Amino acid sequence: MIDLSVLPLYLTAILALLLIPGPDMLLITSASLSYGRRVGVWASIGNATSGIILTLLAAMGVSALVAMSPLALEALKYIGAAYLAWMGWGCLRTKDGGEAKTPEAQKNLGKQLYRQAVISNLLNPKALMFFVLFLPQFVSSNISASSCEQMLALGLLLNVAGLTFNLLLVAAVGSLGQALLSHPGFRVWQNKVMGAVFILLSVWLLTSQVTAQVA
Repeated sequence: MIDLSVLPLYLTAILALLLIPGPDMLLITSASLSYGRRVGVWASIGNATSGIILTLLAAMGVSALVAMSPLALEALKYIGAAYLAWMGWGCLRTKDGGEAKTPEAQKNLGKQLYRQAVISNLLNPKALMFFVLFLPQFVSSNISASSCEQMLALGLLLNVAGLTFNLLLVAAVGSLGQALLSHPGFRVWQNKVMGAVFILLSVWLLTSQVTAQVA
């Protein structure tokens, strides 16, 4: 359901996008360093889940309707920034992260990071605009598949590639995270690190420019 003539260009564009540092990479890297590989994997899956949801919305045209409304984009922007700041404040208030070393605590933290990755990405208007503006550029009239079917296939390929890249990133930095977790001094600071990351992402979102314009 993808025009093979545009596939090489699409894969090149995906690779370029994955290699550009962004808020998703920052969140996944920080989660892996602060809490270990398991939590990093959960954050990666959360990012992929939000990508699949945005793909479905883009294919159905829902996201395009939202993207055409400056008020809706502004609302998403401020709600998303407030949510990230609230998560950051909660991490900063946590006194000690030593309990995060146990498997059960890591599992709970992983689920928490999963939810946070999903919600923060869905509340990011730039992510919404990306799916609205990027995927349609590779929809072709030269094949029999409908634009909706092509959007779904393109989005699925993008999310599979993104998840694979993020899991490789987790594997690369997660070993360092596991080593850091063995030091009591770091465990005191691990939640502070994630709190600072969430607040940085909140500022990042607030200062980003989003144009309500659909190509």
